[in-house]
Amino acid sequence: MTTYAVTAASGHLGRLAVEALLARGERDLVAVVRTPAKVADLAARGVEVRTADYDDRAALTAALQGVDRVLFISGDAPGARLAQHANVVEAAKAAGVSRIAYTGLLRADVSGSPLAPDHKATEELLAASGVPSTVLRNSWYLENHASQLGQYLATGEVLGSTHGGRVSAASRADFAEAAVAALTAESPEPVYELAGVSFDLAELAATVTEVTGTTVTHRDVTTEEHVAALRGAGLDEGTAGFVAALDASIAAGDLFTERDDLVRLIGRPATTLAEAVRAARA
Repeated sequence: MTTYAVTAASGHLGRLAVEALLARGERDLVAVVRTPAKVADLAARGVEVRTADYDDRAALTAALQGVDRVLFISGDAPGARLAQHANVVEAAKAAGVSRIAYTGLLRADVSGSPLAPDHKATEELLAASGVPSTVLRNSWYLENHASQLGQYLATGEVLGSTHGGRVSAASRADFAEAAVAALTAESPEPVYELAGVSFDLAELAATVTEVTGTTVTHRDVTTEEHVAALRGAGLDEGTAGFVAALDASIAAGDLFTERDDLVRLIGRPATTLAEAVRAARA
């Protein structure tokens, strides 16, 4: 029987991945988390919970002992992510893991996104490790926009500096299901470009209007105006610049693809933008 582990299993994506593995009938599961209490419900369902932090290579190595395949959920610590990722990769190698599936970023090898360098470097770490790996290059989460529904309705607009750039997005559940499909496959592809439905911010505003009945429009601004607006909303200079840089990346097409890898893996249509907005509204 294959033993699967999911790192960062208490997070949004990690928990959904564990749920997807359980739904497939897998029972030899390990959830690697920093805070076991957060996944007590998974432990009650038979998932083995092991404690490890991405900063602690020794703890990670211990947590991955006896694991055959690991779904490595990327970290989110600014400035520390690459060092943490190196710890996970080296720990998996030391523990004798037979395959790593890593959740990266869409088109990370060519993307101009400020998020891309760490993901590209992690792919290089995986290649150098000698451990067979599958790279799951995830695009945008629909929840990144749907979670701002309250703000859109309060201000009556979707503000951005994407200049008509399109985003190919899917729900976290879609990405988790795709990751598990790749993790459990006997002959997965080395790289998957994972994305769902494509839209621009004008279409996002129109969808919010249609679903809620409240008129919301899209206002496209320059990067400088965007930074100023974000600063006015209370963000510090660094964070405002980072958010505007993400929009510049979208404008450049970094989060758009016509690849159908995700749909092929999950075997059904991806979640739509309207479905995500309806879920957020509910």
